[in-house]
Amino acid sequence: MTGSDEDELTLKVAGGVDQIPAAEWDACASATPETINPFVRHAFFSALEDSKSVSNMAGWKAQHLLLYGPDKSLLGVAPIYLKSHSYGEYVFDFSWAEAYQRAGGRYYPKLQCAVPFTPVTGPRLMVRPTLPEAQRTNLQRTLLAGMVELARQLKVSSLHVTFPTDAEAAVMDDAGLLARIGQQYHWRNDGYGTFDDFLAALSSRKRKNIRKEREVANSAGIEILTLSGKEITSEHWDAFFQFYMSTSDRKWGQAYLERSFFDLLGERMGESVVLMMGRQGTRWVCGAINFRSHDTLYGRNWGTIVDVPMLHFEVCYYRAIDYAIANKLAWVEAGAQGQHKIQRGYLPRATYSAHWIADPGLRDAIARYLVAERESVTEDMENLTELGPFKRAGASP
Repeated sequence: MTGSDEDELTLKVAGGVDQIPAAEWDACASATPETINPFVRHAFFSALEDSKSVSNMAGWKAQHLLLYGPDKSLLGVAPIYLKSHSYGEYVFDFSWAEAYQRAGGRYYPKLQCAVPFTPVTGPRLMVRPTLPEAQRTNLQRTLLAGMVELARQLKVSSLHVTFPTDAEAAVMDDAGLLARIGQQYHWRNDGYGTFDDFLAALSSRKRKNIRKEREVANSAGIEILTLSGKEITSEHWDAFFQFYMSTSDRKWGQAYLERSFFDLLGERMGESVVLMMGRQGTRWVCGAINFRSHDTLYGRNWGTIVDVPMLHFEVCYYRAIDYAIANKLAWVEAGAQGQHKIQRGYLPRATYSAHWIADPGLRDAIARYLVAERESVTEDMENLTELGPFKRAGASP
């Protein structure tokens, strides 16, 4: 595919991230290595693809779209997969697929612009941030047009872009894609120096509840370690993978990530991994994997082989807050779903997705649905924020 003749831009499709030099991919994702979102790093995609956690056999066929300039330099990237199902996305369209297939349509395959198994907002139209803003926006539009053209050429039912940035969502909205809003629960660091400073911002009852939960969790004789980089060994990964598989069996009945993914993760980007591991004596009994950027800690998978009250809250939420405060991070993103996070200081925050639908009838039906859904989600976020644990202005300590 070719862009405008005037600019001599060229679009190409890569069947795997290994076809793109890591330095060029990462230069499109962030202005500096220090500020890159860990989930859009070349290393993260390569760990997924090289471990076969993401593959044709798994229903994720790489179709990464590359945008080249007149001098053949890589100016932009969009991570795209041709999918034969809707698993591992966290923006659910199963009902759309079912309705279309009942009407005689063929919903799969579809194109998905996303980070597999990762409901984290980040760049999807990854154009070099060092370019002037107006040029970047035009190149993002070109990249998006190329994605739609790829969908047409492949004759798929749809194209879905999940968890783009706010600015990218606006570009997609302007281009006529259907806009969808969702919500997650994030903790914001309001300049706290200690965990007690955070607790002081809460109502008295919520403060007491959190202290009690931490006391219960930490009275079980479990030592919780925070590990990163070379501190994480194959022993830790073996134990964590056991927890991950156990949780997957109980919750979803399917594990997406292969054991080798975690080894590759440690080798290629271990400095971005923050592993919370709990042991009782010499036995590892629980673990939570997090990733960090320059300003955010992202909570991802958790698992345990023991039944200890409040342990999940301690390892996944409170230890994450401890870490963010100690490292002066602005945010903790605790993953998708879970209204129970609100009372622990994680408040609703909007997420976005954008959708191109080939069939006009299906598109119109989804557009009507999204209007109602958007109103419902917005109202829900406002109500849930009111239920948060923070003291109201003028309230007594």
